[in-house]
Amino acid sequence: MLFISPPFGNYVNLPYSTSIRGSFTLEPRKGLLSQIFKTLRYSKEWNGWVNKIGLRNPGLDYAIKKYYKMATDSETNIISIAILSKEEIPIIKNKLPDDMNIEINVSCPNTEKGMVDKGIHVFLNEKRRWCILKLSPLVQFEKIDEYYDMGFRQFHCSNTYPLYKNNEFVGGLSGPSLRSINKTLIHYIRKKYPESTIIAGGGIQSVKDIKAYKRVGADHFSVSTLLFSPLGFMGFYYNYVKYLNASN
Repeated sequence: MLFISPPFGNYVNLPYSTSIRGSFTLEPRKGLLSQIFKTLRYSKEWNGWVNKIGLRNPGLDYAIKKYYKMATDSETNIISIAILSKEEIPIIKNKLPDDMNIEINVSCPNTEKGMVDKGIHVFLNEKRRWCILKLSPLVQFEKIDEYYDMGFRQFHCSNTYPLYKNNEFVGGLSGPSLRSINKTLIHYIRKKYPESTIIAGGGIQSVKDIKAYKRVGADHFSVSTLLFSPLGFMGFYYNYVKYLNASN
């Protein structure tokens, strides 16, 4: 399956794909579109897109109303949530419908606070088709083990890579530079936890990249910054659908 990750998952709906909306926080954080235009840039130095978008979003109540209560097919409506304090966990749990598909973002580098990843096992239940953890490219294997012991079996490798220059945060990097890091994470999860479901995302620009991720153990694939080039994405999507149909 192809996932369209945030921020483009908020706007793009296509056959043969599932959109991930978000990431949403308990309270609204204003300024998404303006923040995209202000901070996003392509870096030749880092060979990828760099952004400081942050978790700008209209809040969890908006997400539930728009992507759950109005949904005709909940399978295509996965929302990404980000938890900023442990006190938010019971509130978010009570707000989320038990059968709402979610991705828990434990790794966004573009915030003034770190993401909460303790006690998040409470979001796991049999009614959810998807309860995904979006990992950091810097996640330690021991941390993956902790997540597995919590009960998580769906892992997204990975979020943007935090960049620093002269001890100052530059932004989150996405693009081809993440491929080798993600392959290492995917290989570890697949070898140690073979029953897990793994989504590979980072630097996917062609079907060749999908095949490379699949060889190291990925089950599904995600794209996001590829959509900054609409023509490039359309070419990729056309070839992806051909590849998918040929594989079935």
